[in-house]
Amino acid sequence: MTQQASKKTRTRFAPSPTGFIHLGNIRSALYPWAFARATGGIFILRIEDTDVERSSQAAVDVIIEGMRWLGLDYDEGPFYQMQRMDRYKAVLAELQAAGHVYPCYMSVAELDALREQQMAAKEKPRYDGTWRPEPGKTLPPVPAGVQPVLRFKNPQGGSVVWDDKVKGRIEISNDELDDLVIARPDGTPTYNFCVVVDDMDMAITHVIRGDDHVNNTPRQINIFRALGKAVPVYAHLPTVLNEQGEKMSKRNGAKAVTQYAVEGYLPDAMVNYLARLGWSHGDDEIFSREQFLQWFNLDHLGKSAAQFDEAKLRWVNAQHLKATADEKLAELVQPFLTALGVTGWDAARLARGCGLFKDRCSTLVDLAGWLQLLVTGGQASSADVSTHVTEAVRPALAKLAVALGRCEWNKAAIAAAIKQVLVESGLKMPQLAMPVRVLVMGTPQTPSLDAILELMTREDVMARLKID
Repeated sequence: MTQQASKKTRTRFAPSPTGFIHLGNIRSALYPWAFARATGGIFILRIEDTDVERSSQAAVDVIIEGMRWLGLDYDEGPFYQMQRMDRYKAVLAELQAAGHVYPCYMSVAELDALREQQMAAKEKPRYDGTWRPEPGKTLPPVPAGVQPVLRFKNPQGGSVVWDDKVKGRIEISNDELDDLVIARPDGTPTYNFCVVVDDMDMAITHVIRGDDHVNNTPRQINIFRALGKAVPVYAHLPTVLNEQGEKMSKRNGAKAVTQYAVEGYLPDAMVNYLARLGWSHGDDEIFSREQFLQWFNLDHLGKSAAQFDEAKLRWVNAQHLKATADEKLAELVQPFLTALGVTGWDAARLARGCGLFKDRCSTLVDLAGWLQLLVTGGQASSADVSTHVTEAVRPALAKLAVALGRCEWNKAAIAAAIKQVLVESGLKMPQLAMPVRVLVMGTPQTPSLDAILELMTREDVMARLKID
């Protein structure tokens, strides 16, 4: 990392590893990743782990695993704030030497009393500058044995103004901002200060993050200016809401990003869906990762909160399943089949099976379930059996069993055997096909019967066609 001025786009994702990462969090990685990729820039992963009590390596692992699954590759990092403490303290000393930082000895009890007094007077609770040094001002005597916090000397008068790429022009009066604590009594720096030093050192050009950080931005901009550094472009993304209209969070039932992999969603479908949760390209609903990166910019980010809809996600995933090559699907579904105990399929047969069933599926779990039926058969409902496997059709089923026992085992020969039995029995295709499907697959609704039977072994078909 260098403090170099660079015109190349440099974005970052800076999660706190204090819980699992869900879809609302990962969208804050998707957009800066996409902007860096769309502009030929650099995408950086930074782990903000200064909350030592709540941070965990397990949470870091889920962040990295989720990003890897989604294909959100980073060019630099992961960098950990806890490993950069010496750097923060060095910059803190620079600011203090320049007169931008001062020690404050006000106790927590004094701050609480001040806050109560201000609220009683209907004033905004804020630090009153008791220990802020000013020309001609006499500071209180330093209490013995008290370790001070360090506060940033926020500018007085004027405003902080920035053109947010989502929210437009934002102006905050400096008089609304009190002097921020940027180091605790033990000398450890606080969040808003660490973020500025990181963004400065990593030469971040665009900060794309959730709008829960908007209130931090004017404070961070003032610290940038005190350090004499260029301020990044900001884009504050609206919240992602869950299906109940609440902010998406673990507490409100959000799932870890990695759970969607377990449930059989495709990474490209997730990227497609997440991209549309706050960004649009005309009316395009389904698009590839490549199209997304060709189209993405910061000018079409949504200004209002987006609501997660699992049914819509399943629909998007289904569209991507249909568009995926059969051979690729065979690779993707293999682990799900293995988990079901289905093994021994060659790649060509598995690809044909994927091609046969993918139009009926929303997830890889669905697809694996259909493929499993070819091997294990399904338990037909008594209603389906009584409706379709009637006394009238039993003779035709017996004839079909004989014909299938003699024919070559390929789709054309199986189709010819079925047609022969239809002619001999005077039946229409549905009259024979429906009961065969019920017996061999456990359901009357399947793709083409000859294609289904060809994917099964002759022995399994014969065994399932036996009627007591």
